[in-house]
Amino acid sequence: MGDLVLTTFDWVPAPPRGFVRDLRVRWALEEAGLAYRVATTPFEEREAVHFAQQPFGQVPWLTDGDITVFESGAILLYLGDKSAALMPTDPRGRAEAMEWVFAALNSVEMASLPWSMFRFMGFPGNAPEAGFVDGFLKVRLERIEAVLASREWLAGGRFSVADLLMADVLRPVDRFEGLAAYPACRAYLARLTGRPAFKKAHADQLADFAAADEARAGAG
Repeated sequence: MGDLVLTTFDWVPAPPRGFVRDLRVRWALEEAGLAYRVATTPFEEREAVHFAQQPFGQVPWLTDGDITVFESGAILLYLGDKSAALMPTDPRGRAEAMEWVFAALNSVEMASLPWSMFRFMGFPGNAPEAGFVDGFLKVRLERIEAVLASREWLAGGRFSVADLLMADVLRPVDRFEGLAAYPACRAYLARLTGRPAFKKAHADQLADFAAADEARAGAG
């Protein structure tokens, strides 16, 4: 429809770099070979124009001509309609990919995000909440481990946005060594993060934030 424009933050502190969710969209765009450019919105002072595009003041959002899509899962499904590299074209494969997109967001990330944030914030392991988040994640990882033990990809026998999203949901867990007891999950994540499109998307995000550091230092 128009130029694809991915909007993310103009800068973030060092710890979340490489995990900001525009990475999911960059990765998908690179896998599909779709031309796009990156725009930014202020991280520190979020203005009305930001909330008009993303009601929660988060990133990313994607603009395609006069269409704007927010939420990374929705953006990935939107891009899946643009490229067979991201979404199977047969009805069964497409249905499988869609169900696994929602499984990644609703079943796995619901457990992985609080577990990862617990460690990211440095809460003590003996805190009352620790047992709950550990147990919640364990149940989810056991189930996805069983699935991945018998298949290379989640849907349609091939890579899709479902794999891209599931990998990015698992990455924060792996960051804190939470996949140590799940060899199928570790192998799956290694396959996905070894893809050239992921490596480029990851490097590009880090480079953009590093350039923002230099600009801020120069302005100071």
